[in-house]
Amino acid sequence: MGPLNGRDRKGLVADINVTPLVDVMLVLLIIFMVTAPMMTQGLDVNLPETTSKALRQDDEPLIVTVDKEAKITLGKMEVSQGILKDQLTKMDEEKKKEPIYLKADKDVAYGIVVAVMADIKAAGFDKLGMITKPSEKLE
Repeated sequence: MGPLNGRDRKGLVADINVTPLVDVMLVLLIIFMVTAPMMTQGLDVNLPETTSKALRQDDEPLIVTVDKEAKITLGKMEVSQGILKDQLTKMDEEKKKEPIYLKADKDVAYGIVVAVMADIKAAGFDKLGMITKPSEKLE
């Protein structure tokens, strides 16, 4: 309680000042109102096209290809997904430090591409790149 009729000015004030609490809650409410719609939206992206320049390579890089029928090719040899992981795991550590590139057809299911990427990472390759075709629109 506050002072009674101004007589007891040294007494304790038992009132809680809620103004800073309301200010903080209103700021948090505004932040959540702005960011909440962004969490539920998705973006429509066409991953296989890019406008970046081609990378220059001195030697032939290791390329894993996934075609329209989900056939996997390591270099020039067609392999299954299990054999791909075995072949990549058997490679020496120096080869695993070099970049490996994944070239996947636009029409292949996303799950298959992600599974191949996971196999490459599980085999010990840290530098995984994607090969894309240049975009028709150069801006």
